[in-house]
Amino acid sequence: MINKLDLRPTLDIPISEESTEVENFQNQTLRPILKLQNDLYVALFESYAMRQKSDYETLSGAKKRTFIEQSLQKDMVLKNTFIGITIGLFTIDEIAVYATQSKDYNRRIITMLIERLKSHTK
Repeated sequence: MINKLDLRPTLDIPISEESTEVENFQNQTLRPILKLQNDLYVALFESYAMRQKSDYETLSGAKKRTFIEQSLQKDMVLKNTFIGITIGLFTIDEIAVYATQSKDYNRRIITMLIERLKSHTK
């Protein structure tokens, strides 16, 4: 069976001595998972957007980016779904780290996801 860590892409993000534990977790765990799951996040959000806003495809890029940001900040079901998709790829050790500061990690996950989704808008 393939290890969860083996699924993740390798990112060349240097580990700095000045980096906090939270920053290291973000760069060594969260970013690779977000990159691995990128297509899923995009497809899920596009499906959500079409259900919520039937004219989503006709919106300008700026309006799409605003919709993305507002949706992920205000729709708790959507937000928790994305966080769950991310957490589902944690190892047991990573869950223990996550549990120590889950609120901060959740905020970081959503912030990075907003930027990822915005980068896919035209």
